[in-house]
Amino acid sequence: MKIERLELRLVKLPLVHFFETSFGRIDDKHFILVRVDGDGATGYGECVAEQDPYYSAETNETAWHIIAGFIAPRVLGAGFAHPSEVFPALKAIRGHNMAKAAVEMAAWDLFAKQRGEPLSRVLGGTRDRIASGVSIGIQPSLDALAAKVERELAAGYQRIKIKIKPGWDLRAVETVRARFGAIPLMVDANAAYTLADADHLAQLDRFDLMMIEQPLDYDDIADHATLQRRLKTPICLDESIKSPGIARDAIAAGACRIINIKPGRVGGFAESIRLHDLCASHGIPVWHGGMLESGIGRAANVHLSTLPNFTLPGDIAGSRRYFDPDLIDPPIEVAADGTVAVPMGPGIGVSIRRDRVEAATLRRLDIADRGLRIADSIAG
Repeated sequence: MKIERLELRLVKLPLVHFFETSFGRIDDKHFILVRVDGDGATGYGECVAEQDPYYSAETNETAWHIIAGFIAPRVLGAGFAHPSEVFPALKAIRGHNMAKAAVEMAAWDLFAKQRGEPLSRVLGGTRDRIASGVSIGIQPSLDALAAKVERELAAGYQRIKIKIKPGWDLRAVETVRARFGAIPLMVDANAAYTLADADHLAQLDRFDLMMIEQPLDYDDIADHATLQRRLKTPICLDESIKSPGIARDAIAAGACRIINIKPGRVGGFAESIRLHDLCASHGIPVWHGGMLESGIGRAANVHLSTLPNFTLPGDIAGSRRYFDPDLIDPPIEVAADGTVAVPMGPGIGVSIRRDRVEAATLRRLDIADRGLRIADSIAG
C-alpha cells in the first residue's frame, strides 16, 4: 500500500441539538477530514480533535499543523505492507494521537478498499450488527432530561448515558431511575470531580449504575484506584487511557473495571486492537466511546465495535440524532432493537456525499507525493 496523495479539510456541521458536558456547551462541530489516495482507491479518516483543548490537549489547529507538517512527509510515498505499520512509522512524533489516528484510520480504509473487503473483516471483527447506546448531555431541567431519555428509549437504544457534573448528578440520576426503573444506565463526569468528592460519588452506588465514567482528572490513575476501592459501582476510564501501556498500569492498580476505547485517543485502529486484546486478557469489558463524529467517523466506529470484547453498548447513535443532513447517504440508522448494521461494502462501506462535504468545508489542503502542495484554500 502506497499513499500518493493526502487531503485535509476543516469542516463545520451544525448539531441538531446543542450538546453540553462538564466542559461546556457546543452548537456545532468543527473537525478535520483526512482523505488518502493510492492505487486508484480512496480512504477516509475523521479527526476527533475539537476546537478547544478541554477533552484533550489536541485541537483542530494542532492536528492540522502536525498532519501537514510532520505526518504527511512520513507517509506520502512510503510503502506499507499493512496499515498497522503506519502508527509505528510516526513514533518520532511524540503525542498527537488524534492527528495520527486520523491518518492511520484513513490508511486502514484505503487498504480495505484496495482488498475489496469491509473494514470490520480487515480489523478482525466477528459481528454483522453492534449494540447501540446513547449519550445525553446536561439538560436545562430535570423534566427536559426525562423527556430526552423517554425519546431515546422509544428509539430503541439499549443503554442510556447521562452527563453529570457537580450540581447536576444525584438528582438527575434519581429522576431517571424514578421515571424509567431498571434501565441500563451509566453516568459520565468527564473528569469533573476530585477525590475529595468520594463520599458524594459513593451516593451513586444506590442507583445500580452500569458504571461511572471518568469521574476524576484525565491523567490521574492513582486517585481513580483509591476511588474505585471506595465505590461498589465500576469505574470506567476514558480520558486517562491514552495507550495500551497506561491501560495496563490502570488495570494493575485497580483503577477501573471497564475501559472506553476511542481510536482517536489512543492513535488509531492498530493501538485500539492492542488495547482491546489487553483488556480481554484481563477480563475487562470494553465499549466504544463517541466524539460527535459525522457518519464517516461513526461508520469507522461501527466497524471497530465488531471485535469480540466490545461487549457493552457503545456511544454509536444514529446519524440524524446529531447531524441532519449527515455527510453520508444513507445515514447510520439504529434499528428498533437498538442495534446498528455493519456496512458491508468495501472499507468503511458508506457513500460519502461530496457535495455536502464541499458545502461544509472551511479550509482545504492537498499534499501529493514528494511534498508538492497542490492547494491550500480557505472558504470565503
